[in-house]
Amino acid sequence: MMKLNKNNYYVIIGIIILLATARLLPHPPNFTPILGMAVFSGAIISRRLIAYLIPLAAMFLSDLYLGLHSSIPIIYFSLAVCVLIGTFIESRVSIINSLLGISFGVLVFFLITNFGVWYGSGMYESSISGLMNCYLMGLPFVQNTFISSLIYGMGAFLIYDIINKHIIFANNA
Repeated sequence: MMKLNKNNYYVIIGIIILLATARLLPHPPNFTPILGMAVFSGAIISRRLIAYLIPLAAMFLSDLYLGLHSSIPIIYFSLAVCVLIGTFIESRVSIINSLLGISFGVLVFFLITNFGVWYGSGMYESSISGLMNCYLMGLPFVQNTFISSLIYGMGAFLIYDIINKHIIFANNA
């Protein structure tokens, strides 16, 4: 694991702010950077409190602009779980581990948030059949979540790697 210095943190925070800002741009449904941002944060930031705080704060600030809603607690919980997933690849960041972490984050996010919809919305009957129907109805949205998470998340890992190898360390040599 690379020791993070002040310049690394500036790069990390800049990437996360860029990703959170991208959420404000017009986009197809569920095509947002939030899951990629969360896994990236957990994988790259070694100080746990900061790893959770930065993406959650960025999400909250963008939600202040986009509007607050009743499903925020379940979404933020899911986002925190995605940060946790990133922590499991922290010392082993690679293309494969990043792809697996982001993919698992999308799956977990889908399962948790759709469970929340089933449990709290009253849109589905309170049975296993109702839960399965909720998951089935959510499937069309997971495609955009998966694609956007891979694009934004892998982009964040790539940008961070390029900046560290070619700019920050080159300046420190």
